[in-house]
Amino acid sequence: MATQCFCLLLFTCLLALATSLPFLYIVNSHIFNGTLDDVKNVPPESSQLDNGDKHVRQVRDIGPHPPAGRGWPKDCSEISAGSHSGVYIIQPKGLHHLVVYCEMNMTNGGWTVIQRNQKDTPVTWAESWSTYKYGFGNVRSEYWLGTEYIHQIAKQKVYQVRFIIQDSTDNTNFADYNLFSVEDESQGYRLRLGSYTGTAGDAMTADNPNTMHDNMKFSTKDRDQDTYSKNCAYSYEGGWWYSACYAVRLNFKGGMTWGSLCKGNCKSSLILIKPASYC
Repeated sequence: MATQCFCLLLFTCLLALATSLPFLYIVNSHIFNGTLDDVKNVPPESSQLDNGDKHVRQVRDIGPHPPAGRGWPKDCSEISAGSHSGVYIIQPKGLHHLVVYCEMNMTNGGWTVIQRNQKDTPVTWAESWSTYKYGFGNVRSEYWLGTEYIHQIAKQKVYQVRFIIQDSTDNTNFADYNLFSVEDESQGYRLRLGSYTGTAGDAMTADNPNTMHDNMKFSTKDRDQDTYSKNCAYSYEGGWWYSACYAVRLNFKGGMTWGSLCKGNCKSSLILIKPASYC
């Protein structure tokens, strides 16, 4: 009888311990081609379990958690100052966990990278609506974070955006917009931008309605939401906020375009967001 009681007590304790170990549901693990050792803010004792869903990876965290009361960062702006750039886990409000690349060295750090591309990228950017929605590529090289996740992050606060463009002569230029938001899927992931400053030129909010990107819905090869008689995303091989059709084409395999700075021969692009500094 005593042995049975002991076994029952031991089983109860083990069950309580197992259920107390939380799971991290990393919904975009398909863009992370690495191990948890490559993630800056995951304890080294963690192990990972894959449940077979290409969009979800379960991670049982058996190490210490983020400081009590703080939880996981909601975006890269909540990563501690002085941290290194790299892959981090964040948890935007109301979402499961995401892997993102945090740029911590540029202009006080805290930037969440939502797009990175190179002229010679192996990534095929002519993807479907659902692929753009959930993201693709490799978070450590060229990738699109996911239109849905960009929307979810940017709705948390008032955000700003920075576009960084390397032109054909290897000069690096930037375009800042002091407001950035993406509406939800029912609104076509419409883009909203604020005022421009920078060195690349204002190619996103130009006055020409045929090449405007601000206030445009997102289009892909299988969902045409542009203002052109044909499908810009299909014709120009990449999802984007097209009008009829573009002054900017960054989601493209090959030379990119940014206004008059580089027309089809930009070498690289980077899009970063963080909460606006005055909010």
